[in-house]
Amino acid sequence: MTFGKPLPDITTTHQHVRPWRRASDQIARWRVPLSIAVLCALPWLLPSKALAVNVLIYGLYAVGYNLLFGYTGLLSFGHAAFFGVGAYATGIAIGQFGANWLAGLVLGVVMSGVLALAMGLLSTRTRGIYFAMVTLALAQLVYYVALQASSWTGGENGLRGFTVTRVGIGPLSVDFLDPVNKYYVILAFVALALWILSRILASPFGGIIEAIRENEIRARACGFDVVRTRLLAFVLSGLFCGLAGALSALHLSIVPLDMLGYTTSGQAVMMTLLGGAGTFFGPFIGAFAFLVMEDALSLWTPHWQLFLGAVFVVFVLYMPKGIWGTLLAFADRRSAP
Repeated sequence: MTFGKPLPDITTTHQHVRPWRRASDQIARWRVPLSIAVLCALPWLLPSKALAVNVLIYGLYAVGYNLLFGYTGLLSFGHAAFFGVGAYATGIAIGQFGANWLAGLVLGVVMSGVLALAMGLLSTRTRGIYFAMVTLALAQLVYYVALQASSWTGGENGLRGFTVTRVGIGPLSVDFLDPVNKYYVILAFVALALWILSRILASPFGGIIEAIRENEIRARACGFDVVRTRLLAFVLSGLFCGLAGALSALHLSIVPLDMLGYTTSGQAVMMTLLGGAGTFFGPFIGAFAFLVMEDALSLWTPHWQLFLGAVFVVFVLYMPKGIWGTLLAFADRRSAP
């Protein structure tokens, strides 16, 4: 005799019982095609194609940051260095050396990776707030170098004098000045980056960085090389951010010095937290929310940053998992047996 409902006869029903799968796990199986499908429709949901392109670029920037912060557990205040160096390297290669758009793009990503390796070697042996302060200091050093090297970077005026009018490979080319063409060309690189990120997270390396995030001491006790793994995650994060910066240079045809500023590093933190740290699509949700609020509030008041900051504080206090993380948690509860 049992209290409540009688227990099922497992000898007759075990063949019909299916293991419960969380809704977030089912979404994760199709995260890349679902993300690309949503991004394909984005330019038709926003008031301007330029805003949609910015969501793509800054979403990719936040994705790169999220790999380090959300999945590895390292809080960095210096990721603007990779974003800005990717943009500067691309612009200098095209404007001063006459490189084609693809060569400039590749160079921007490579230079960001080199910088990430150098900064990572100096910073990944520290932890917590010390790591954050070291990355901030190194990023400010990069900012100062760009400011002083005005013959290459344009100094306070930023880098100008390069414009990409057509992009293509071989005989195939499209008008890059057309807003729709520009969006989907950039989306092709973002989609490739998302596929690569998905493969990284699904690999044993992806499991190791999450183990380090959850318990670094236990991961070290299991035999993982924590320092080398954190360094590799740092470099990969820099490569994704460098790609976003290179795409931004192609999009704007200018590289402002503020792209290397600490406020740009802060934007990556805000977008990641708004969307949901440690989630695949959260950074794009965060970039969408941040840029749409910025666009709307800046038309209403010159003090838009005050209101945006207040919204950010509310989200941190009452939705610590971010927009997308909260939606996934709600879907998991609804799908629970």
